[in-house]
Amino acid sequence: MQKHELIYVAGHNGMVGSAVVKQLRAQGYENILTQDRSELNLLDPHQVRTFFESHKPAYVFHAAGKTGGIYANDNYRADFIYENLMVQCNVIHQAFLSETKKLLLFASGAMYPKLTPQPMKPEHLQIGPLEPTNEPFGIAKLAGFKLCESYNRQYGCDFITVIPANIYGVNQNYTPLNSLIIPALIARFHEAKRTAASEVTVWGSGRPSRDFIFADDVADGAIFLMNKYSDAAAINIGSGRDVTIREISEIIKEIVGYQGGLHFDTSKPDGALAKLLDAAPLNGMGWKPRVVLQEGIRLSYQDYLSKLP
Repeated sequence: MQKHELIYVAGHNGMVGSAVVKQLRAQGYENILTQDRSELNLLDPHQVRTFFESHKPAYVFHAAGKTGGIYANDNYRADFIYENLMVQCNVIHQAFLSETKKLLLFASGAMYPKLTPQPMKPEHLQIGPLEPTNEPFGIAKLAGFKLCESYNRQYGCDFITVIPANIYGVNQNYTPLNSLIIPALIARFHEAKRTAASEVTVWGSGRPSRDFIFADDVADGAIFLMNKYSDAAAINIGSGRDVTIREISEIIKEIVGYQGGLHFDTSKPDGALAKLLDAAPLNGMGWKPRVVLQEGIRLSYQDYLSKLP
């Protein structure tokens, strides 16, 4: 990417988008374009077309879309598939029409089948059915990847897709039922500490394992790939290790300073039992994450505390 050319970050108010803007500025990119939803509704194809025709960004980081944890994915299935499909179609198609030099789509590990060999590799995509609780979201993200791949093959575009591991960091959604694993647990443990509750309930058995990566690392890896990677194949951004939900619960419990017990509610769904992304291809290009899990959770907890009334 050229430092002087216009970079559009879609979804700049979200956890990933805000991290991308922060990392771009830290690396000397100053010509960054963002738009609030009140200014640009990415669900509206007419607004998106007018925006791209007016600004013609050279580069696009597509971090916009609807995200959430297992409860939100399973209960708002229509919202997740519709909003993510529409936003991706609008942005990617208009980037093509306005001759954007390069676009990066943030996809999701939800694209991988429920029973995927570990660690998960992009060649495992579509070898089996997705995990049912987040299937609509996963299908939408898979469609976004295929959209980028198709524009590349038919029109010679340079649209790349990255698949991050489970992202956490500052500027997260801490709403108990609609947030991702780490922010949901941070909020739950803090409230239990505040009220001196005897135990904290964690959904599922605690046995499933996940690959967690700090949002700033995801953003840094994405900028690295924008400068180094051009291929229709998706590429993972992962930490290289996984931890169980029980282990992550214990880590958060310690960092929050909660003294009570843990109860794993096995009546709630576990989701996929293992989700570790193969980070070797990106590591082989010379990039690795910098933020270790415990430090990232400390930063996330500080962010949570800063948002309390």
